[in-house]
Amino acid sequence: MLERSVTMTTKRGLITDSFKVVKKARNGVKRKKRPTPPPPQEEPETETGREEELQRLTHFDLNWRFGPCTGISRLQRWKRAKLHGLSPPEEIRDLLLQTHTDPEYNLSLWSEYPL
Repeated sequence: MLERSVTMTTKRGLITDSFKVVKKARNGVKRKKRPTPPPPQEEPETETGREEELQRLTHFDLNWRFGPCTGISRLQRWKRAKLHGLSPPEEIRDLLLQTHTDPEYNLSLWSEYPL
């Protein structure tokens, strides 16, 4: 029987050893650094009363504690929640009664989605 002993004498190099390093030549011209521009000044967000009211109504729509809101108006949902003893906020009812003719106030966040 013939026994051969094979030894691995090859050096395992890095993949970067097989590529030639090429450095880009500089033209000797230094670039001038531009001053960094000042950060844009943020204007203080001032929400109008209407935006704040609509934000509160949106929070009411997103609160599932008062039941689903698809297919009914916000006031109907408020009344249903009150009927079932879920304690909806009185300020929402007052707001809805003051603005009952405005569809942006009356219709829920999900009113444009089909059932």
